[in-house]
Amino acid sequence: MTPDLTAASAFVAATGLELTEVTGTRVTGHAELGPQHHTPWGVVHGGVYCSIVESAASVGASTAVADRGQFSVGVANQTDFLRPVTAGRLDVVAEPVQQGKTLQLWLVTLTREDGKTVARGQVRLQNVSRE
Repeated sequence: MTPDLTAASAFVAATGLELTEVTGTRVTGHAELGPQHHTPWGVVHGGVYCSIVESAASVGASTAVADRGQFSVGVANQTDFLRPVTAGRLDVVAEPVQQGKTLQLWLVTLTREDGKTVARGQVRLQNVSRE
């Protein structure tokens, strides 16, 4: 089941992230970016990339531990911005690097339609009880 991120919060919806595949070992989707995501200098704000990276990793990590009555929260987000974008579709792929009992590490890549990587990030997440 693919979660409806627009129901999560207006903030997540504002990033434009739409998920197409969600498992505990892979999350894919895309984001349509444009002027509403710009800095004053006319390029997509790095915070948008950070938010997409954290959202994709959190959904995958939480899916991985849901059967244990847990969800995952980000404790560190290291996102690198590799090339600027003004508008267009970015494909998003998130996969775990390590999944432990209490912590997970996920790698997320954001790629332009021409296959060039725009940003990549890794998120360390802690698995916590829903109670």
